[in-house]
Amino acid sequence: MYYIAIDIGKFNHCASVTDSQGEVFVEPFFFKNNSEGFQLFLTTTKKFTHSRHLAGLEATGHYGDNFTAFLLDNDYHVGIINPISTDAQRKLKIRKTKNDKLDTFLIAKVLQAKEFTSMTKKKFQLRQAKQLTRLHSELTEDLNRIKNRLQYCIDILFPEYNSLFKTKYSKAYMAVLKAFGSASVIATTHLTKLSNVLFSTKRGKVQLSALELREAAKISVGEDNPIVVFQLHQLIAQIELINSQLSEVHKKIEDFALSSNSPIFSIPGIASISGTSILSEIGDIALFSQYSKLIGFAGVDPATYQSGEYNATTTAISKRGSRYLRKSLYQCILAVCTHNPTFKTYYTRKRNQGKSHRCAQGHCVRKLLRVIHKMLSENSQFDITKCI
Repeated sequence: MYYIAIDIGKFNHCASVTDSQGEVFVEPFFFKNNSEGFQLFLTTTKKFTHSRHLAGLEATGHYGDNFTAFLLDNDYHVGIINPISTDAQRKLKIRKTKNDKLDTFLIAKVLQAKEFTSMTKKKFQLRQAKQLTRLHSELTEDLNRIKNRLQYCIDILFPEYNSLFKTKYSKAYMAVLKAFGSASVIATTHLTKLSNVLFSTKRGKVQLSALELREAAKISVGEDNPIVVFQLHQLIAQIELINSQLSEVHKKIEDFALSSNSPIFSIPGIASISGTSILSEIGDIALFSQYSKLIGFAGVDPATYQSGEYNATTTAISKRGSRYLRKSLYQCILAVCTHNPTFKTYYTRKRNQGKSHRCAQGHCVRKLLRVIHKMLSENSQFDITKCI
């Protein structure tokens, strides 16, 4: 068995080749993080891949992603190591030393101890899907933050504005803000121009008339502040940009959901975004031998608080592990309970037991994770008759 150990750096990587007995076949050598360096690595180590081999590297954030993709494309068997395991090997030595060349031998020892996670092209695609769903989550958070700032501007310029529209951020709502900005401008604008902007979106959707809008603007207590108007227009531009970006990201997530053909999408109430997020955050279901470990990873297990004779009977969830997984689970659980009679009955039962809405949701989330663990472990479709 050959162990191809790689120590990842930002600009330069270091690699060596040893076997199960510790014999060194290729002394540690440096190669650059570019196509020329990758080719040097390939030329030096490819001959060892014809026998049993394992190429291992530490999980060092994004620095090793492009090289991991290169290894998989060239049919290397790849293992990803938790840096904690390498550090533990280093601490076993009496004299603590660290350099890139010695680290390759430490990585090889960790590989021999089987303290790694196998990486495949399918798992690597899940990592890419995770990047995509986290981007969607971050863009959504940015959008909400900017919308809150927009409301601050509206409260100064036209505090009565929200009461005039049935739906915030509708096309007509945003069109009027973008065109005029403040109550003082709307109050002095010709009705024809107001009407053209107000009904520039789909006609028949807007219940507010141009006259009603102008009359409300005339009696508004809004401030005539050109700086806040400028800020409002900047925020609207950002909202339009993020909405455009979200549409593109959403399309890519839908494409992944269709290509993955995962059984998780057979659960009623789980859509492409929430399903892809849950699937990518979980990653390899084999890492969770029991559903309780998956529940713990999601951080939705009840925390324990005990001291002396005191043992708390009610505690909040632990909130460990992936916050993105936890967020996706809570976002989709309402739809799951709505479209699934078993989950709806379970939620109702918890509410009848005196649980709060949020607490009952937490019980349903844990039940959903038990179902997901079973489905992914057996690669089976959702079956409501087994969901008890």
